[in-house]
Amino acid sequence: MILSIVQYGDPILRTKGKRIEKIDGHIRELAANMIETMHTAHGVGLAAQQIGEALQLTVIDVSQVEDRPSTMKLNAKDVDPAIAMPLVLINPEIELRGPTEMGVEGCLSFPEISADIERSKSAIAHAQTLQGDNVEIEAGGLLSRVIQHEFDHLHGILFIDRMNSAVKAALSSRLKRLQNESRRGKRIRPEEEQSLVTETTL
Repeated sequence: MILSIVQYGDPILRTKGKRIEKIDGHIRELAANMIETMHTAHGVGLAAQQIGEALQLTVIDVSQVEDRPSTMKLNAKDVDPAIAMPLVLINPEIELRGPTEMGVEGCLSFPEISADIERSKSAIAHAQTLQGDNVEIEAGGLLSRVIQHEFDHLHGILFIDRMNSAVKAALSSRLKRLQNESRRGKRIRPEEEQSLVTETTL
């Protein structure tokens, strides 16, 4: 089922997700709906807060992005990220590795807004799968960026918080418009989302 996406201005986007203690039918259905919603909206990541649930749950799929490569190790073994997608990460924790770099990001909760964001080049995520298994994912390239962006969402941190202050100031009127629309109850319908996957829409 395709879910509506929460727009910037909804307080749930600033809410830290609750740890998932039991992976049951509700969580499995929610994850499946999140994946369908992400694909429909042409996104590469989606956190539970973005569909109105304050939970430590995110889904990721970078398999369709050709111009921003990713690398991935799953439990210390090299794997093709395209084959491993989509990822469902439950209760993730991450370690940031190596130097940082700038890269363009967008966000499904911020229609038509994108900016250069500084992130670590690589990251290691420890999480549970829908089967309850513990996994370690070592990510580089775009996948690393997406994992960091989604991890932020799970803790109530938004990509505008990591923007250059001058860029954020330039976007202030557009951000205020989104907030006002959100207060009026507007949500984003993924089938109408026009964002491009190449802009790292998460």
